[in-house]
Amino acid sequence: MGLQIRALYLPCLNLPLITILGIFVLVTGAADYTNLVFKGCAQQKFQDPSGIYSQNLKNLMESLVSQSSQKSFSTTTSGDGQNAIVGLYQCRGDLTTPQCYTCVSKIPDMVKKLCGQVIAARVQLNGCYLKYEISGFKQVSETELLFKVCGSTQATGTGFEGMRTAAFDSMVNGLKNGFYTGNNQTVFVLGQCEGDLSSDDCGNCVKSAVESVKTQCGDSVSGQVYLLKCFISYSYYPNGVPTIDSGSEVVGTKQHTSRTVAIAVGGIAAFLFLIVCLMFIRSLFKKRRVSKQYDGWN
Repeated sequence: MGLQIRALYLPCLNLPLITILGIFVLVTGAADYTNLVFKGCAQQKFQDPSGIYSQNLKNLMESLVSQSSQKSFSTTTSGDGQNAIVGLYQCRGDLTTPQCYTCVSKIPDMVKKLCGQVIAARVQLNGCYLKYEISGFKQVSETELLFKVCGSTQATGTGFEGMRTAAFDSMVNGLKNGFYTGNNQTVFVLGQCEGDLSSDDCGNCVKSAVESVKTQCGDSVSGQVYLLKCFISYSYYPNGVPTIDSGSEVVGTKQHTSRTVAIAVGGIAAFLFLIVCLMFIRSLFKKRRVSKQYDGWN
């Protein structure tokens, strides 16, 4: 009977609380960088009676997803001549290679659902984006505004604008390999350029993004601006910029809140799980004592 009790209750005691907490945190982190930010879909669909465009697009997506398991940025072309489709993906600079692959691999199905069989599309997630277009598709300016998100709350106090400006200046001057994260006191900033931009073009794009986010978002506590070839974001934390693991850091306050809630829920779940295990062990010991008493009567 004693061996049976050990076999039942030891797994409960050997399950670390950090494992339970980690499950909640990792799931939430994954949800952060794979959340949809915006989509851009061309109005024109493929004229594809032979199915060649559909096959080229399928091959393109498979190639890009495969490459994302090895590097954070890549471009490729599928098909020849007028049937060619050009595409690329890019992951945020602080994501690991496995996280990059996880992020990019979600996009092909999303393109189908969100855009259908269109001649050009871009799907932007928090941690990565993928875009494609047919050969000869009309090009737009590298600094054209595609999407913006501004926090609903306005910053209070006199120091916000100065700290944000200083943080933006540090970002413009500190971009290395087209990516930057940092903060000035209580303002966190993040910026990234498309991987094929030169250093000068990257700097000019980010400068345009900074001016755009100031104009678009004013004194909002957070903002994101996506231009064609770069994006930037900022978040203001009056109580100090929180420390969050690489790959889970996302702009704005909504994601940070959801992460905090997930950790709290994970802690409660761990505590309840431990109580259940202890109650189970206690009941088994009671049954054992009762069994011994009955054995003594025989």
